Amino acid sequence: MHTTNPSYRNLDDEGKLVLRVALAALLLFHGISKLSGGIGFITGMLQGMGLPALFGYGVYVGEVVAPLLILVGLFTRPAALVVLINMVVAVLLAHTAQFFTLNETGGWALELQGMYFAAALAVALLGAGRYSLGGAGGRFN
Repeated sequence: MHTTNPSYRNLDDEGKLVLRVALAALLLFHGISKLSGGIGFITGMLQGMGLPALFGYGVYVGEVVAPLLILVGLFTRPAALVVLINMVVAVLLAHTAQFFTLNETGGWALELQGMYFAAALAVALLGAGRYSLGGAGGRFN
């Protein structure tokens, strides 16, 4: 909405910061859990699907490295794309049976993964904004 009110202030950069911090901080909890508890269950699922267990280490990129980059606003768009890929892989690997189901409270069973996906897509489209190490004009921000 456009306004001619001189007191109106564009808060796009602040909104981008809130979105980045929320996405990165919440996703980091999953990454920290995997750092402390290991990824054996992921490598096991991959092997069960005939894929190399080595691919499981990609979860550290998607749930630790990429969120840290998003958080500080460095290579933000590519990092957000990594999170998008991570969410697609997580759904395909562990949640396909839940795709068309509801949870016990009536919400979509994959609402968490869906929200991470949507937030990462928004960050990839919007960029980091000026409150970032890469700055608003940064090449990948």
